[in-house]
Amino acid sequence: MITAPTRTRTRLAAAVLGVALVGTACSATEETADDGAAGTSSASGSETGTGGSALDDLRDPAFPEPLVPLDDLLSGGPPPDGIPAIDDPQHEEVTDVDWLEADEPVLSLTVGEETRAYPLRVLTWHEIANDVVGGVPVAVTYCPLCNSGVAFERTVDGEETTFGVSGLLYADNLVMFDRATESLWPQLSGQASVGVRTGTRLRSIPMGTVGWSQFRAEHPDALVLSRTTGHDRDYGRNPYVGYDDPDSDPIFPLPGEPDDRLAAKVRVVGVGTGADAVAVERDRLADVGTAAVRVGSRPVTLWHLPGQRSALGADRIAEGEEIGTVAAFVSRLDGDELTFERGPDDTVRDVGTGSTWNAFGRATDGELAGEQLRPVVHLDTFWFSWVAFQPDTTLVAP
Repeated sequence: MITAPTRTRTRLAAAVLGVALVGTACSATEETADDGAAGTSSASGSETGTGGSALDDLRDPAFPEPLVPLDDLLSGGPPPDGIPAIDDPQHEEVTDVDWLEADEPVLSLTVGEETRAYPLRVLTWHEIANDVVGGVPVAVTYCPLCNSGVAFERTVDGEETTFGVSGLLYADNLVMFDRATESLWPQLSGQASVGVRTGTRLRSIPMGTVGWSQFRAEHPDALVLSRTTGHDRDYGRNPYVGYDDPDSDPIFPLPGEPDDRLAAKVRVVGVGTGADAVAVERDRLADVGTAAVRVGSRPVTLWHLPGQRSALGADRIAEGEEIGTVAAFVSRLDGDELTFERGPDDTVRDVGTGSTWNAFGRATDGELAGEQLRPVVHLDTFWFSWVAFQPDTTLVAP
């Protein structure tokens, strides 16, 4: 693990602590959509009133054996709900949004026939949006300290619930709590790890981070999460300036020994779980444009296209460094396995027909125009976060 300069560590820690003190911001599985002690809480008392609360007592003897070491659950500063999840999301039509820049990052989520955008300039300050998309109750989550966006269905054990930000971190990752039982769920495992629901796993939904102009062109009739949240925040400002510096360390101590195959803050694209987990360095993917990997028996294609800025570099999110957009899809169409390569002008094309494909896995021209690839749950995150939850991952050179 590379040691960050003292000045950088101090500046970032001070930034996070400052954000925490005003109670504003701090802090996957591979399945596809068809497959899968924090202080006094303002949310204290669960919706159902059954069982004890992990927010009140991590070591309640009535809980099942925790899935993470309790000493590795660290306070990020705010109490539960100190970073307020968005529970009543408001939306705007794409055509009415004039406050996003062309390459600004947004999370793109499609459920059924409905697609919505969740700008990181908003989610950076809230981390969770409890929404309903395509008739399905979902939790759209973003952890700035891991640069990880993950979407989940929020129906648990047959009952709809909402999720909040616990104020705790595990491996620098957002730890959520469900408001039905106040069990604790690290975002990157999607599994209740402390509390009465320990062992229950959420169903994840493929979601990617794309540039605003990419989203707007592909989904001109979609809805966009509004800045009208009921909270007063400087939406657009990045509280984590310089956090994506690859020569810096995570702010908080990480559990276990570091995996020194890569430096902690190297960005990777990860797919799969357990022994099937695979990671590719993001910069190397950017060099070649496409990479073919296997996740178990399934062929997966990883893509890099230009058109997105980092949310974690500059003071204003819209002014971050251009890093491009990554995507992951099953590389089969109608039973045939396709091979992809970088095409002219940094596009992606399939070798067999020369058809051109966009960041959403749709063929835009050529013989296969209009065809759609099946998205795969993937993480565009830092090496330390990916390997903390997928320690058996294979690191693949594209």
